[in-house]
Amino acid sequence: MQFLLALIVAGPLLGAAAALLPAPPGLKGKSPDQAVLRHGVTVTGVILLAAVVLALGFDHDHPSRMQATTDITWIKALDVRIQLGVDGISLPLLLLTALLTFLCALYSYFKPPAGPAAKGFVALLLVLESGTLATFAVLDLVLFFLAFETVLVPMYFLIARWGGAGRQAAAWKFILYTLLGSVVMLLGLLLVGIKAGTFDMVALATDNGRGLTTSVQVVAVLAIGIGLAVKTPMWPLHSWLPDAHTAAPTVGSVLLAGVLLKMGTYGFVRIVLPVAPEGMHTFAPYLAAFAVAGIIYGSLACLALAKPGGKGDLKRLIAYSSVGHMGFVLLGIATMTPTGVNGALFANIAHGLVTGLLFFLVGAVKDRYGTADLDTLAGATGAALYGRAPRLGALLAFAAVASLGLPGLAGFWGEMLALFGAFEPAAGLSRPAFLTFMAIGAFGTLLTAGYLLVVVRRVCMGGPRPAGEAAIADVQGYEFAAWTPLVALTVLAGLWPAVLLGLTDPAVQQLLAGGNQ
Repeated sequence: MQFLLALIVAGPLLGAAAALLPAPPGLKGKSPDQAVLRHGVTVTGVILLAAVVLALGFDHDHPSRMQATTDITWIKALDVRIQLGVDGISLPLLLLTALLTFLCALYSYFKPPAGPAAKGFVALLLVLESGTLATFAVLDLVLFFLAFETVLVPMYFLIARWGGAGRQAAAWKFILYTLLGSVVMLLGLLLVGIKAGTFDMVALATDNGRGLTTSVQVVAVLAIGIGLAVKTPMWPLHSWLPDAHTAAPTVGSVLLAGVLLKMGTYGFVRIVLPVAPEGMHTFAPYLAAFAVAGIIYGSLACLALAKPGGKGDLKRLIAYSSVGHMGFVLLGIATMTPTGVNGALFANIAHGLVTGLLFFLVGAVKDRYGTADLDTLAGATGAALYGRAPRLGALLAFAAVASLGLPGLAGFWGEMLALFGAFEPAAGLSRPAFLTFMAIGAFGTLLTAGYLLVVVRRVCMGGPRPAGEAAIADVQGYEFAAWTPLVALTVLAGLWPAVLLGLTDPAVQQLLAGGNQ
């Protein structure tokens, strides 16, 4: 188990280094690009297999206990250690990251993104995977920060080199926002480690803030929270996200929405909640207020983009929808209750599955029509996917209703539990305030349904194809292979939420109780 977790974290880095080397003569295939893209599929496939084996070997009877742990001295003078481990909170995120990266590599093998040579693309994809996996597996504050920052460089280059129109400005905006947030976060992490005398995240969580004064906790939560809020992204620190998604290649958007946004909310759950509970208690109402503001803002922005004449880009619309969906995650965390935090973790996974699928589908629509502009796609009769590419239209409608939180699909449970958590927040938090937040969040679900149904009507419905207009291809075999797992897991999580909640709930209960349980 220790070896498996180390392989999962370090394997992609080794694969990235190998991708930059010349391919052996017998493995070159039709071209060097094909060989390196196949290498990317192989490495990410091995990592996914290792993650599945790790999950099968995980002790599901004790998901609150750190398993597959590694503890090696690294910087002795600062007591910084290479500590790895996995519990019921991090295991689903490891699996989600490994799955989405493999599906992106598989999709890219058949549909390489336009841009420079594939060597750099595959190497960056693997470095991005390694940094994300390490973020969810490390148990040392300094290592967490390093892993957190590792993903910035590959994502910057994926947007800047393989993105579409406006990619340079979007890439710079992405990295400047996240770097500035990270500088503040580093100060908060160092403050916690120095004042507590350890950077060990498990020890800090067990201590549950008893080694830190209230003033230190308040400053730490403010500093760490700003850095995490930028990556989440929380309104009003979200403005880098729509530009990044609009310019990014399809697989870049999938990974950005599917796993990178989860790093911020994971940091809130793993570090801020258990390590500085008094500081979190001070800021929880403000976090909830920003969360519901993001829910409404994201939904209204999507409605403005979706309306006729709004000149809305479909990728940009899905990006703004992420601001709203991640608002529910932050609202669940702000309740500081097991119900709310479990809802946040469930919504994290659901958003990764559903929004990852949406960006795959929007990329496919853009490839076929040459644009993602909603007014152009709607035109006089609509893109009419139901009539011209029925499987693609059905999948887009499925992903849309999953995103709006239809009962029986993954998007429903996380948002519902987050709202339930707001109905009865943790002791000491203002219940009237959180009841107000709950009502605003519930109204946001109606707005979400509104804009997604408008998108389905405008893109999927319409008149017959005019005579002489070229037919468009329906779902291809490689697309079916890349999208089917996301569809299946969206249904599974919606019909059987206990699979995920059974992992997260014991770990959340212990995390919130600290050393008192």
